Amino acid sequence: MSIVFNGQDIETTPTGYLANQEDWSEDLARHMAQADGIELGPEHMDIITYLREEYFENGGNLPNTRTIIKAMSERWGRSLSQRDLYELFPLDPSKQGGRIAGLPESRRKGGY
Repeated sequence: MSIVFNGQDIETTPTGYLANQEDWSEDLARHMAQADGIELGPEHMDIITYLREEYFENGGNLPNTRTIIKAMSERWGRSLSQRDLYELFPLDPSKQGGRIAGLPESRRKGGY
C-alpha cells in the first residue's frame, strides 16, 4: 500500500503505518491526519512530538494512552482524562497518534 503525497508514493503497511520512518514529515502528518478527518492543532502536535521523542530517544518506546495522559497533563499543566485525548485522536490516541507520528504499529492490546 502507499500514500500519494506531493506527487510521490509513500510506502505504507497494510494498516497504513509508514514502511520507512524517514519518510515522515510534519506536512505528511497533516496529510495523514486530514485523511482521518483531523485538522492538526497545537495539542495534536504536542502529542505527536511526545510520541516521536519517546520512540526515538527512549529505545523504541511506544507509550500507551495512560502514559500519554500523564505526560500531557504535566506538559499542559492541567488534569486530562482519556476522553480528552480521544477527542483529539478518536480512533485511539496511542495507535492513531503513533501512525500519524510515523511510528511503527504497536502490537499491544488496547490503548489504556
